[in-house]
Amino acid sequence: MTVSEIASELVRIPSVNPDGDPGTPHTGETACAEWLAGFLADAGADSELREVLPGRPNVVANFPTDRPGKPRILFAPHTDTVSVTGMTISPFGGDVRDGKLWGRGATDTKGPMAAMLWALREAAPMLSTLPYEIWFAGLVGEEAGQHGAKALAAQEAFDFVIAGEPTELDVVHTHKGSAWLSLRTTGVACHASKPDAGENAIYKMCAAIACLRSEIIPSFDALTNPDLGHSTLSVGIISGGSKVNIVPDSCEATVDIRTIPSQDIAPISEILRARVPGIETSVRGSAPLFTDPSHPIIRRLESCGAKPVGAPWFCDAAIFAEHGCPAVALGPGSIAQAHTCDEFIAIADLDAGARFFLAFLAALSS
Repeated sequence: MTVSEIASELVRIPSVNPDGDPGTPHTGETACAEWLAGFLADAGADSELREVLPGRPNVVANFPTDRPGKPRILFAPHTDTVSVTGMTISPFGGDVRDGKLWGRGATDTKGPMAAMLWALREAAPMLSTLPYEIWFAGLVGEEAGQHGAKALAAQEAFDFVIAGEPTELDVVHTHKGSAWLSLRTTGVACHASKPDAGENAIYKMCAAIACLRSEIIPSFDALTNPDLGHSTLSVGIISGGSKVNIVPDSCEATVDIRTIPSQDIAPISEILRARVPGIETSVRGSAPLFTDPSHPIIRRLESCGAKPVGAPWFCDAAIFAEHGCPAVALGPGSIAQAHTCDEFIAIADLDAGARFFLAFLAALSS
């Protein structure tokens, strides 16, 4: 199979993340994981499915080695895709036309995955003799929760991880983190004709948002990273009240924060609680990534034509880095095509990605 045929096969297997509105009843990564397990076994790897969530397994494979104890390199694309709602093309068609492969996941991230798989299959005869033990994992849930990466990072130790993402074959050695700050204010409901008899929870939330805009955002502008720029904050969702003639007794808001390495956002909640007594806050999200660009594997990737860069988005690489494993994101295709209504990847980019990964594996032996 050519790399475009592999990518087309993967796109035709629905593996939509079930979080939110998937836009299709065909959700979950099982079928994709099973296909990958078969492909990897045919290529000579020992592969297995490891259930992470009910009906949602990681596929984990390692290629035989001629001696134990070698450092481990993991190729780690994710198997899930985002929703297909609003797509203007057949999401699972996997059609090739006009020099492009079309469909959900073509760029993010089944195209990069296909390039890795093609290279691993082509390099299979030499993998056992490399000074590294080569692993592959198709990870579930990257698009919401990163459950697959968290599970595998807790199960196995690796010495370097390459998360498959559309980076135009640059090495993303640093990227921003993502934190969602949830806010809740409460008040006392009463008839709107006598608002002073109650306590308006929306007004309290307005005070919190004013604090974010007047104090927190300006402080973010002063936090600058040479590769990533400054951190950002945006209020994305707000809701409160039950009826126009009732003073609202509750209000909720969610704030998107994009962090840079070493940034501590815990003080935000402390500041808000000082400015708005009684406000409730909670944070969940993904950490930023930083892997030293002088790392020997990054240098090896550079020798194959990739250059170290930063990215404003986040991915599974940061999960492994949190566990002490140097990690990067890398693959063919552009993030500009990811999550779009007519997602595609150029066949020329797929071919370039396949050649790149094969050259990288060959370079490991030198």
